[in-house]
Amino acid sequence: MPRELVATAIGRAAFREFESRSLGPEDVRVKTAFAAAKHGTEMAFFKGYGLERGVYDDEYKLFRQRKDGFAFPWPLGNTAVGAVIETGSDVSRFKVGDTVFAYGSFSAEHVWSQDNVCALSAHVPWQAACCLDPVDFAVGAVRDGHVRLGDTVAIFGLGAIGLCALQAAQAAGAQALFAVEPVSRRRDIGLELGADAVLDPGTVDVGLEIRRRTGKRGADVCIEYSGHHLALNQAIRTVAYGGTVVAGAYPGTYPAGVDFGAEAHYNRVQIVFSRSCSEPNPDYPHWDEARLMNVAWRLLERGQINAEAIVQPIVDFEALPTEYPKIAEDTANYLKLGVAFP
Repeated sequence: MPRELVATAIGRAAFREFESRSLGPEDVRVKTAFAAAKHGTEMAFFKGYGLERGVYDDEYKLFRQRKDGFAFPWPLGNTAVGAVIETGSDVSRFKVGDTVFAYGSFSAEHVWSQDNVCALSAHVPWQAACCLDPVDFAVGAVRDGHVRLGDTVAIFGLGAIGLCALQAAQAAGAQALFAVEPVSRRRDIGLELGADAVLDPGTVDVGLEIRRRTGKRGADVCIEYSGHHLALNQAIRTVAYGGTVVAGAYPGTYPAGVDFGAEAHYNRVQIVFSRSCSEPNPDYPHWDEARLMNVAWRLLERGQINAEAIVQPIVDFEALPTEYPKIAEDTANYLKLGVAFP
């Protein structure tokens, strides 16, 4: 029987076997070759801090505690890439042998509707498919921050989405790019992917240093993707008078210490919360998530966003029960966990 990785409890992962699904007329069966996790969203549930909020009620637009809410076991993983091995009777878009990808867990096989599947061209690395989700959110954050040609942009937090946002801001025409990250290995990747300067918030006053380097002005736009309250404070301290701070992370409840009475108050800072899949989009009806996805995929296909530098480490499927929990502990070495299947 095929297996998939699931969270069995807070902080615990294990394989479980499952019965292969029968195909509907428009379904394809895919043997997984590669897959990747989405650390921020998955950690909210794997570490437990996202469970305290309850379940989002789309009708009332708030979180509510419900008996039919989140329950273990919960499939882990975000995007899967593989070969079509069987097609339903009415499938017209794909044939056996095609390489495709879609949202999917760390599972040995998937059954997907053809409408939810994308083809992967031979010249595009599989890591690009596994980065479509973070690039979607990065593109949304850049647009929500109104990054324009010639702007100075500071990215706080060089996880997968932060590194994607760095490259998306560059593609949008940002002239000066700063990156703020406490982990040295991630700072090195930020330089590799186009940052003009990377700063360690543990050794430098980020807001003061960026103002010194920009003629005392500060960054036109700060994009915060670390999910840490001190980083949000630093972004507020860094952004120019009347500038925009984009809060894009999915954090737990912030502790005391977020300061809205200093630079935020004096400098009339605009704080914008960004989430590409919350619709309608701020620019609706001209923009929706489908359009953001199209832009994100063009950036990846053209190599304007380097996905291979982001998906690391890459581990074997059999090692997942011991490797996956390290996402929560080893941020220096686990940037965006990729998996190679046998």
